[in-house]
Amino acid sequence: MKWDELGLEQCAIARFLAVLGDRWTLLILSDCFLGVRRFETFQERLGISRTILTQRLAELVDNGVLERVVYRERPRRHEYRLTRKGIDLQPVILAMSQWANLHYADEGGAPILFEHDRCGHDFTPEPRCSHCGEPVPAREVTARTRAPIAGLPPVRRGPVQEGRSR
Repeated sequence: MKWDELGLEQCAIARFLAVLGDRWTLLILSDCFLGVRRFETFQERLGISRTILTQRLAELVDNGVLERVVYRERPRRHEYRLTRKGIDLQPVILAMSQWANLHYADEGGAPILFEHDRCGHDFTPEPRCSHCGEPVPAREVTARTRAPIAGLPPVRRGPVQEGRSR
């Protein structure tokens, strides 16, 4: 599988990586969910070069994840806002943050907490079944392909089994 052909693959993760598969893109998106919209603010917060930031923002706009919106005419200035497609990445960003908080928090705890605006309480993101509403731990998920994929054996992976760390 070639890196520039990931978007053509049947694998959902490959398609995801084709758009969002580098550290700068994910850090930019994380900042978007924290309310960052302007080029200079991204650059200052991330310490990223102007060239790389320009490329990543353009790719996110081209892929419909962000939209570029004029916020001042003279001089002309733009900001970057999440589209519906971008907002749909919120569970992904929450899940990555929760994983890092769980496994890499320091003595002070998690660096970023999530507060539910309606009730005002901190919460822990967790996947739930869209049918029954119950929490869905990894050990209770079976993955399967929708249909056979040309050239690949059928995939059906049972629940995740915890192994030993090496």
